[in-house]
Amino acid sequence: MGAAGAARSGSERSLTSIAATAGVSVSTVSKVLNGRTDVAPETRERLGRILRLHGYQVAPRSGIGVVDLLMGSLGGLWSDELIRGAVTAAAETEISIIVSRVAAADEFARWLKIATARGTRGALSVLYLPDAAMLRKMANAHVPLVVIDPPVEPGGEIRSVGTTNWQGGMSATRHLIELGHRRIAAIGGPDHLWSCRARLDGYRSALRRADLPVDEDLVRCDELTADAGRRRAGELLSLADAPTAIVAANDAQAFGVLQAIAERGLRSPGDVSVTGFDDLPIASWATPPLTTVRQPLAAMAATAFWMLTSGAPPESGAEREVQPRHLELETTLVVRHSTAPPHQHPR
Repeated sequence: MGAAGAARSGSERSLTSIAATAGVSVSTVSKVLNGRTDVAPETRERLGRILRLHGYQVAPRSGIGVVDLLMGSLGGLWSDELIRGAVTAAAETEISIIVSRVAAADEFARWLKIATARGTRGALSVLYLPDAAMLRKMANAHVPLVVIDPPVEPGGEIRSVGTTNWQGGMSATRHLIELGHRRIAAIGGPDHLWSCRARLDGYRSALRRADLPVDEDLVRCDELTADAGRRRAGELLSLADAPTAIVAANDAQAFGVLQAIAERGLRSPGDVSVTGFDDLPIASWATPPLTTVRQPLAAMAATAFWMLTSGAPPESGAEREVQPRHLELETTLVVRHSTAPPHQHPR
């Protein structure tokens, strides 16, 4: 028996007797007594009342002041913005944020084992959706989940927060079209990411709405890194009929595109206009300052935090139906100096 149950009154009953009366296992009674989180809330409340009635001191639920933020990579400006959003939201409560690196199934399983042992209010998982078996384990442990920027379109049982990726890709491309560009290339992100596919779909939709051809020779897909942007931009700029503008999947790629342009003795926006996606703090420090689509990363993390900690729990019956399952925050085009009308003379 844990220390929480050491002091009891004369009306005490054994844990075995209490378990039999409540119709649960002795293990479940012991978990409630010691503040474990892997017990259904209604069971914990009911057993807590019975235990107190018989003189037991029930420990407060462990982990009640902790939310876990799970990220595939740490140390970049993109991840820093998400951490800032979650920590800022948590600062308005008595909840702390624990950040862990989780990018694969084995890492997620290890995190869940640790989290259920120490207790947690739930997980904010960035760009990672556990498989069905792991989701069942989380449900059995009563650990709720909200996915930030889900990698695939989430099902109805998954709560998630994203952004208007399609609209963002469309607005960046439409901006270039309105400037007079007609040969516009795109460097997309990994095809398995829902957000990256949506951004490319927005690019294609903007071209079609302007009655411009969608030339797939001008489309490349690669990782969301500066090296990838530099490499793919080099390919595009080497074409006989090179593009006058390039839409990148994120700011990191766009920085690589700017580097490739400079390496060829060209200038942006004089020779090639460039747009990014994210609006990281350093976007305004680039040379030239980057036109980009602002993705509200900090707000996405804060929204996910409030969805996790304030939303109705799965067992709340009718209230569950009115809770949003997927929220998309609005993107905004931020026009700086990396975009301009195309030159009329050939390069």
